[in-house]
Amino acid sequence: MLKKYLLISSTIICSVIFIVKLATLQLSADSYFNSDFAIQEISIYPERGLIFDRNGELLVANQPMYDLVIIPENTVEFDTTELSKLINIEEKELRRKISNAINYSSKIPSLIKTQISKEENAFLQEKIWLYDGFYIRKNSVRDYIKPFASNIIGYTGEVDQMEIDKDNYYEKGEMIGKQGIEKYYENELRGEKGSKYFQKDRFNRVIGTYDNSNKDVDPIKANNITLTIDIKLQEYAESLLKNKRGGVVVIEPATGEILTLVSSPTYESNQFIGQDRTNNFQELLNDSINKPLFDRSLQAQYSPGSPMKILNALIGLQEKVIDENTTFTCNAGHFYARNAFMGCHNKFGTISDLRKGIYNSCNTYFAKTYKMILDKYKTPSEGLDTWANHIKSFGLGDYLGYDLFIGQKGFIPESDYYNRFYGNNRWGSSTTISNSIGQGEILTTPIQMANFTSAIANRGFYYKPHFVKKINNESIFNEDRVTTTIDKENFEIVIDGMVEVVNKGTARIAKINGINVAGKTGTVENFILIENEKKQLTDHSTFIAFAPAENPEIVVSVFIENGYWGSRWAAPIASLIIEKYLKDNIERKWLENRMVNGSLQSEYEKPYKFKTFTINE
Repeated sequence: MLKKYLLISSTIICSVIFIVKLATLQLSADSYFNSDFAIQEISIYPERGLIFDRNGELLVANQPMYDLVIIPENTVEFDTTELSKLINIEEKELRRKISNAINYSSKIPSLIKTQISKEENAFLQEKIWLYDGFYIRKNSVRDYIKPFASNIIGYTGEVDQMEIDKDNYYEKGEMIGKQGIEKYYENELRGEKGSKYFQKDRFNRVIGTYDNSNKDVDPIKANNITLTIDIKLQEYAESLLKNKRGGVVVIEPATGEILTLVSSPTYESNQFIGQDRTNNFQELLNDSINKPLFDRSLQAQYSPGSPMKILNALIGLQEKVIDENTTFTCNAGHFYARNAFMGCHNKFGTISDLRKGIYNSCNTYFAKTYKMILDKYKTPSEGLDTWANHIKSFGLGDYLGYDLFIGQKGFIPESDYYNRFYGNNRWGSSTTISNSIGQGEILTTPIQMANFTSAIANRGFYYKPHFVKKINNESIFNEDRVTTTIDKENFEIVIDGMVEVVNKGTARIAKINGINVAGKTGTVENFILIENEKKQLTDHSTFIAFAPAENPEIVVSVFIENGYWGSRWAAPIASLIIEKYLKDNIERKWLENRMVNGSLQSEYEKPYKFKTFTINE
């Protein structure tokens, strides 16, 4: 009897619980709304934000594309052979994608084929209705209107699982910024997606909108972005670097706005759109010789060469070990230690003051200045760290904080670096003498060189370089002003010397009628390991400049790999960019033609010819 009552009681209790639960599901809007079995949620995407150059020219827009989508639970048996032919993919690949979709979720849409063109979509629309569970979803992809500045703008791509795990905003098949501005400003450019909800019947078929669309969420419009880049100047600079390897960085010193940033060789952002995007990416990635995905202006770390002499001159003045009238005698170089000789291109017996030392790029002058800076202090460590702190105040040896994710710190050696190799203070200024002429352990990137040139142009400060000028119509003023350790009064004499570099020194080819250009050439030794043997290649060519010298509007840094010497390639390229920007016209057509049509491919091929070669041939 007891068992009979227990059975009846249990049945009643279970029935009550079931009825209450059923009533809750049917009567509670929120619970019903969240039921996967009754409601289908479709994401509504805002169009990705547009990107403009500083003058309002449209650089990046959107274009319609289409995706083929499957909801596995809505499919019925079909001929995969016929469908694979229809959508032009291998049957094996189609089966794999369907299997992945089923494993991922039988209820959630999964992509079968992406970025179907308008023409392909028109054809598919006539046939796809025959395949239950498949449908075509309209989407949009980027339209990179100008084939320039791709290393800055970057590109978008389909979100991967790691990105989904990192940010649950994204779902499989959605697009995300992968590189450049597209990646750094992803949150601004993507907007916020909305949702639309549909009622389903007991067969899981959509029968209409849910709750008269009251639960729908409208998407939030994406932001448009205006870059600091001058696309016409960018295009011109890219033409000058054709068939060359290197980087160009152009900055407006009064704001830190980057006007142009070139890395050569490069790629086009449109290579990451369409059916060939995966193959294109692999081809670019596998090019280990030209390295088009490697941004030489932001990531390549080079010895700066003679432009470093300008900083050593400023430090020498600040530390009061030299003044503008200090002279040194150069005997085609000088002995800086026992049997240790640093050569110089100046003739035996040349006497130089600071101005002449700069415009003739005298190694002896700056080697002696550097030694005097370090030897001023009680220990080599104290002297070198004082020097390094001055150098670092110009933004060298660390990330600059610009608005792209990629970059390198470079390297400015401090005392602990040499103490590890030689022992505490068991070394001296002579040991580190290569620092005086920008060789040895010092490493910089082209953007760092442009930045420290901005600090010189501004007479002692710089604004952190950046790529974005406006978000929507709201201007972004960069207030990150950084002051160097060098007093303002020390700059004029050095700038005078830089003007003479162009007027009568090592960069006379960079002279522009009517424009006072301040600059400094550099020739950087270049070595490579070939079968574990160190081989010397043709020197790198580098040049820094700003103009007009008295009121600078533009700063340029150029680094050309294997470019022989500073005035051979880097200085002419920099001067043409200055002329183009300030005059909007090139008078020296002969020089322009030489730079545009000139090539250094033969230099780059030398290590791969499997035969002996000589440098500068």
